[in-house]
Amino acid sequence: MATRLLRTNFIRRPYRFSALIPVGPPTVTASTAVVPDILSFGQQEPEPPLHHPKPNEAHHDIDLSDQARLFSSMPTSVLLRSTAVLHAAAIGPMVDVGSWVMSSKLMDTALTRGMVLGLVKSTFYDHFCAGEDAAAAAERVRSVYEASGLKGMLVYGVEHADDAATCDENMQHFLRTIEAAKSLHTSHFSSVVVKITAICPISLLKRVSDLLRWEYKSQNFKLSWKLRSFPVFSDSSPLYHTNSEPEPLTAEEERELEAAHVRIQEICRKCQESNVPLLVDAEDTILQPAIDYMAYSSAIIFNTDKDRPIVYNTIQAYLRDAGERLHLAVQEAEKECVPMGFKLVRGAYMSSEARLADSLGHKSPIHDTIQSTHACYNDCMTFLMEKASNGSGFGVVLATHNADSGGLASKKASELNIDKKNGKIEFAQLYGMSDALSFGLKRAGFNVSKYMPYGPVETAIPYLLRRAYENRGMMATGANDRQLMRMELKRRLIAGIA
Repeated sequence: MATRLLRTNFIRRPYRFSALIPVGPPTVTASTAVVPDILSFGQQEPEPPLHHPKPNEAHHDIDLSDQARLFSSMPTSVLLRSTAVLHAAAIGPMVDVGSWVMSSKLMDTALTRGMVLGLVKSTFYDHFCAGEDAAAAAERVRSVYEASGLKGMLVYGVEHADDAATCDENMQHFLRTIEAAKSLHTSHFSSVVVKITAICPISLLKRVSDLLRWEYKSQNFKLSWKLRSFPVFSDSSPLYHTNSEPEPLTAEEERELEAAHVRIQEICRKCQESNVPLLVDAEDTILQPAIDYMAYSSAIIFNTDKDRPIVYNTIQAYLRDAGERLHLAVQEAEKECVPMGFKLVRGAYMSSEARLADSLGHKSPIHDTIQSTHACYNDCMTFLMEKASNGSGFGVVLATHNADSGGLASKKASELNIDKKNGKIEFAQLYGMSDALSFGLKRAGFNVSKYMPYGPVETAIPYLLRRAYENRGMMATGANDRQLMRMELKRRLIAGIA
């Protein structure tokens, strides 16, 4: 069973709607510089020639030019491994071979499977993941903070669930994640992360999304089970997924939906009691309406502290309707006096979104160019920072691997006289990626967190393969990171010899 799950997760998870979307690994131009399925931080663009940035070049008070200062907290052994892993992940054929091995029959044989997983654990897993259980992850968060001052975002690295029993099991893992965060000093961590797809069956999320779309299309269509929420659509939102009136939820589906609400509310309640912020991750547009609905309905219940939200929803700036939906949600939150938290990302589903839209005869819901995505991200970022600066209780997590966005945010923070340390605004990057940007932002005085997934090696395989694909075609930030690491290793070697 474990082997079958491992192979199925890798092959099908990124493109799980195989009846609508051709299955295949992401192409270089379609992958993203982030995360996420688990955490999306940056859309990809053609990689320009490498250059060594000058002090404060276009990045305001974020200095990415001095690699000795940037990597001063990183031991040489860790720097060497990080450089090797990131360079290996940037080699296209190596990533393709690794993908093939992880989905091949070699994983059906105990001996070869053990060898492969052992190699993965000692290299890519240790670089990108925080540990195999909550206790190990908490210890990694503690050690990272003590070494570098970077905080941790803890997330149990499960992708999705298909039945109630698995959802219940995953909920327990998320509750243990909160306990692990609670055991840490508050300065060491920033939040925990939950994926709604792990605590509500995928099929039900799709059904709920279909019904929500139809309700938006037809004013006479009412959903008796719907809880109070904020808007999840705008006039520019993609609605082509639902072309005819869906069948209402069956009695069994309504019970499953109620159980999903109980799970997310139990997680929110635990976070509220522990004073631990909860970030809800985003998904494909075929599922996102249901996820937004559940995130906002939970926020209405649990964001009761007027100074600090507990529940944060995620906005994907590569979607054309992102800005409009963000404004509508904020407008409704302010109207109802609900402090709201938002995690702003670029996006991680370019390939699957484009294929699904094309198969249904529609244009992709994603911006046509990377420049449009950058503009949307920066506009949303500015809007959220302004809201967070006026004492309205809004919280903002700027999840980005883009140094220009980091520089613009730093400049905006100065213009708005934002207290960099009050927790209202923070930055985030994936653990094991964009370390130079993380260190640069930290040295500029910001709260900076690393998104740190944990779980058994088998569970982390889909996440690790996506990180490899992202790093292979990552924008200049990733390439410059590797260059800066090489330069620092060379500097240390010369200093050692001298």
